[in-house]
Amino acid sequence: MERSELDRLLETAVRLFAELGYDGTTLQLVADAAGLDVAAVREAVGDGKAELYREVMRFAAEAEGRALESALDALTLDLPGYLRVADAYLDFYTERTDLLALWLHRWMGDAADVPGLEQYYTTPVALEFAAAVRPMIPPDLDPDHVIWTVVWCVFGFLEGGLVYSDGSIPPERLRGQGLGPRDAESVERFRAHLHAMLRRLLAPAPL
Repeated sequence: MERSELDRLLETAVRLFAELGYDGTTLQLVADAAGLDVAAVREAVGDGKAELYREVMRFAAEAEGRALESALDALTLDLPGYLRVADAYLDFYTERTDLLALWLHRWMGDAADVPGLEQYYTTPVALEFAAAVRPMIPPDLDPDHVIWTVVWCVFGFLEGGLVYSDGSIPPERLRGQGLGPRDAESVERFRAHLHAMLRRLLAPAPL
């Protein structure tokens, strides 16, 4: 199978796993949506749905890696450097809500019979980033929790939304969007909050 055809297959599988979850997606459903037969899917990715799912998660992790690569390569141990990484992370998942949903399904126990993927994709990146930024984290804070606070906030905002107490952005512009695009105004308002939160988290501890 050519690379372009494989990418089309994996993008199709991403969308279906994101919309229906692992248990709700069959190999036949993916093959039909991609315009292929099951034999071609098996030949491309392996003998079953678990193998296809592993390829999808690898595909998702590599897409995130490419999106963050520039900010990580230019990382400086200061607030602007950290904000560039946070912005790249927010921008990526604002655009790729399908990959956001894919990870959320997994966090909720989806595909429990395909274990160990985090140790290949999530854990190494998190450990490497924590080691890099540890010198700039105030000593009274846990670097792992600081990093994951950004992840939790981005995922929670993009998936759950919120109700603005001033009524400036109606709830219907934030909720029930599924894999669709997120409201640009609310994303920028959240970005400002994220920046302010990180400025406070990364400020030197008071003497």
